[in-house]
Amino acid sequence: MIDHSNERLADLLDRRADGHEPAPETLLAALFEGGVFVPVTDTGSVMFLPDDEQPPTLLGFTDAALGTELLPSAAGMVHCDVARLKDILEQTGVAVLGVRSGNGQAIFPEQVLRDWATYGSGAEMKLDWSTDPVAIALRDALLRRIREFPAVRSVWVAQVRWQATGEEHLMLHIAVDEDLPSASADRLMQTLLDEEVQLGPTHPKVGMLALNTTTHADTIAHLDRQGLDTVRHDVGSGRVQVISREYDTPSAPAPNGAAPAPRARRRWFGRS
Repeated sequence: MIDHSNERLADLLDRRADGHEPAPETLLAALFEGGVFVPVTDTGSVMFLPDDEQPPTLLGFTDAALGTELLPSAAGMVHCDVARLKDILEQTGVAVLGVRSGNGQAIFPEQVLRDWATYGSGAEMKLDWSTDPVAIALRDALLRRIREFPAVRSVWVAQVRWQATGEEHLMLHIAVDEDLPSASADRLMQTLLDEEVQLGPTHPKVGMLALNTTTHADTIAHLDRQGLDTVRHDVGSGRVQVISREYDTPSAPAPNGAAPAPRARRRWFGRS
C-alpha cells in the first residue's frame, strides 16, 4: 500500500545503526518489497542531494512523515516501488540511492540496484485478466474518477503473479503524460483507496506502476495486447472508454423466444 511505511527496511536500518549488520541481500529484498518515499518538488520533479564533486544522490525515506520531517523543503513524498526506482535510475543517471530510517541509513550504488531489479527475487511478473470483486470495483471507480486527473491517459487492471515467489496481488498500470515519478498517478491511487474501494484484511493487495506515455510506449502497447480491463481517458473530448472481456461475453438466449434478462446491477464495492 502506498500510504504504508516500509517497516521491514526501517527495522533493518535501525538495527544496523546499533551494530547489527544485515546481509546486503536482506536489505535489497526489503527495499524492493516495500519501496521507499522519494521527495519531489511542487512541480512533481524528483529532488536530489547535490554534490559538487560527485553525481547526485537519489534520496529515499522508509516513511513519508519521516521524509517530510527531515527534508521540509520538499513539496511532498511519492512512493516508489522497484520498477519506479529503476525508471528513475535509467532516466536520470543518478549514481546512488541513499535511504534513511528513523535511526539508520544505507547507500545503494546504482549498479547494484540495476542488477537486483533485473535478476533479484521477484523481478519478473505475469499479468492476467482478473474477475476479483476488488479488480472490478477498481475498474468501476476509475470510470467515475479518472477525469479528475488530466495527466492520466490509461489504466490497466491486472492480476499479477511474481514468477520467483508465486505471490499474487492486483496491479494498476497507469499511463501518464508527465515525468516519473508521477504525482498524478499517486493521487489517483490514493483517491481510489481512500474514497472508493475500502480494502480489508482478506482482500488482495493492490500495487501501482506509473508509465510515461512516451518513454514506455512499447510497454503500453504490450499492455494493450494483454486483454486486461482498461480505462482510457481522452482529455480533449472528455470521453472515458472502458474495455473489458466481461462485456464481450454474449448473454445466454432466453427460453421460448422471450426477451433476455437484464444484466444484474452490481453494488459499488466498499464505496464510502
